[in-house]
Amino acid sequence: MFAIIGIVVVFAAIIGGFLMEKGNMSVLLQPAELIIIAGAASGTLLVANPLRIVKAIAARLVMTLKGSPFTQTRYLDTLKMMYQFLNKVRKEGLLAVEMDVEKPAESAIFKNYPQFLNDHHAREFVCDTLRMAITGGVEPFDMDQMMELDMEVHHHQEVQPSDSLSTVADSLPGLGIVAAVLGVVITMGALGGPPEEIGKHVAAALVGTFLGILLCYGVVGPLSASMRKIADEQDAYLHVLRVLLLAFLKGSAPMIAVEMGRRAIPAYLRPSFDEMEKACKNKAAEPAQAAAA
Repeated sequence: MFAIIGIVVVFAAIIGGFLMEKGNMSVLLQPAELIIIAGAASGTLLVANPLRIVKAIAARLVMTLKGSPFTQTRYLDTLKMMYQFLNKVRKEGLLAVEMDVEKPAESAIFKNYPQFLNDHHAREFVCDTLRMAITGGVEPFDMDQMMELDMEVHHHQEVQPSDSLSTVADSLPGLGIVAAVLGVVITMGALGGPPEEIGKHVAAALVGTFLGILLCYGVVGPLSASMRKIADEQDAYLHVLRVLLLAFLKGSAPMIAVEMGRRAIPAYLRPSFDEMEKACKNKAAEPAQAAAA
């Protein structure tokens, strides 16, 4: 949402300033220049990237425009879910959660947290780690190494779309110059004609340069930076899960493991201990109350 607001502010400021200087908006409406720049930029994107990254860019752009899914509520729900899950492991043993791990969509615990289930990598990150714990024979240190490796591979994959879009942003000023040069070529062909006609061609050429720079620094570049930040937030979310799971695998009680996970949450999103404890205890009390009824 803030990305959309930012883009609107950029265009409002530029158009507002242009109109304050008594500029003619019709001069800026140059569809041919936009087609040259946008079309060439799309072509360079296709040349430089495989189809999977092009699809990932589209998906990440939608996520960026909607806003980051990693909110304080998301973290609090994750802590509640993991406390409930680890509490079950502690009371009934690892084998009791084998079906939860193998079929998370059918798990009585996981299905109450659709955001977690819909996050394919976070779901597989947790389930694969617990699957290895159920199998046994893997030391916590080795488990930590596997989780770290998984995070590195995932983060590398997640930053590829933003890096590719950043490359396109860097090319836009140059493509604006290409559009401007083509406008100058057309202007040269119109020499000797009416001055008004020559003026229109010169204006169109300059608008090409203007559009290339504007799209680079006002739209595509900032979107790329925002995509990169969301990829970093995804990595931070997995880090919380890693810390929490590792603490439990080393023998910590569920509440201690969840508290260690809470400490790993970025400070601006971290719930207080009281908020976490209240949420976890209330969530844990629900099944007991239902059983008593």
